[in-house]
Amino acid sequence: MLDNLESNYDCSNAGEDLQQLKQELRSLREQQAEDKESQEKTNRLENQISFILNKCDINH
Repeated sequence: MLDNLESNYDCSNAGEDLQQLKQELRSLREQQAEDKESQEKTNRLENQISFILNKCDINH
């Protein structure tokens, strides 16, 4: 998971970052853990993916 995404995010890293974030999200969902920590991590990953898609104007 990326530690810090900000408005100055470099979109040249988007391809690699999105691939990594989506893999982490898939892995977390496969574990089917439903505790609060897992849900927070899932939400954070989804938010990071959305941020990059929106910031870099990537059609999903």
